[in-house]
Amino acid sequence: MSLTNFGLLTTEQLTIWQRDIWRAARNWMFLNRFLGTSNTAMIQRVTELTKSHKGARAVLTLVSDLEGDGTAGDRTLEGNEEAMKSFDQVIRIDQLRHANRHEGRIADQKSVVTFRENSRNVLAYWLADRLDQMAFLTLSGIPYTSANDGATRVGSDLANLDYAADVTAPSVNRLVRWDGTASVLKDAASGSNGTADVVAADTPTYNMLVDLKAYAVDNYIRPILGEAGTEEYNVFMAPLSIARLKKDPDFRAAWKDAQPRSPNNPLFKGTSVIHVDGLNIFEYRHVFTTKGALAGSKYGAGGAVEGSRIIMAGAQAMGFADIGDPFWIEKGFDYDNQQGISVGKICGLLKPQFHSIYSGTTEDFGVLACSVAL
Repeated sequence: MSLTNFGLLTTEQLTIWQRDIWRAARNWMFLNRFLGTSNTAMIQRVTELTKSHKGARAVLTLVSDLEGDGTAGDRTLEGNEEAMKSFDQVIRIDQLRHANRHEGRIADQKSVVTFRENSRNVLAYWLADRLDQMAFLTLSGIPYTSANDGATRVGSDLANLDYAADVTAPSVNRLVRWDGTASVLKDAASGSNGTADVVAADTPTYNMLVDLKAYAVDNYIRPILGEAGTEEYNVFMAPLSIARLKKDPDFRAAWKDAQPRSPNNPLFKGTSVIHVDGLNIFEYRHVFTTKGALAGSKYGAGGAVEGSRIIMAGAQAMGFADIGDPFWIEKGFDYDNQQGISVGKICGLLKPQFHSIYSGTTEDFGVLACSVAL
């Protein structure tokens, strides 16, 4: 039995469609704005593979700070040099695919060209949206078996991706809880930084943001270099967390007073990015929450408190292996009475970890997670 490609696309046309769908996917992808190829980017994009005895893999290299204090005066330095310590982080790659398929000519009543265009649009959005979902699950340390609203994924194949096995829970000094009653951050040393310790009063405030930034600096999470050479962190919050924050009088006062008195004030324009105190605060729907989790599986001692995991990210918070253009495959079924289009992308995600010389423990390199109530 022979199958004919109904589109009869040339190699050049196929390449254009592949690039077009990735361009569309990248334009839709929320995390696209945080990608960069240098180690100063929040998400370091790796596009080349390193050969190993096990085959091709994407490698992200982290370099640790020096531990020694150097040599004073004319004391001998030769022979007392310190070797730089680097940590190779292997980003496992896999392909993610999806497809559309007509029921048939009579059922669909659409031209091939229209089907291609519509399929490109929906598949590009699907690819961008799933990469965003997985990226925030990776940053949050939540397995791909869970949806971003805490519900269990049903019929999903995401957990079978090779890099799904590398999703790790937040490290010991990278998970905190905001204690809204005492207005302090609780870390591992307090013994009450788990999601089961969250109570309804632990909603986000301006004081929480101030303490989160101080905690990140104290724990050597390297900031991102801003456009004006400033050191900044990106903070990602669920829409309801942003709503809670905007209702905090201290935050409203700080945000309002820091902006110019004009119609362009972002407080009135409803901008999606809030800039305050060296923090870029983003509202995004895929930040992890428990809104879809079953009763008893949410936050709090009884699993009944609605919660969220706020993400504060610095440089190299995540590695993204972006290998080649997507695959665009067209296929005819039943003597081309039915047409199908599939798209696939080879990529990988990893939240890198390294051995911190400051804490003596293995830590997430550039991300801090904070559990709050909604």
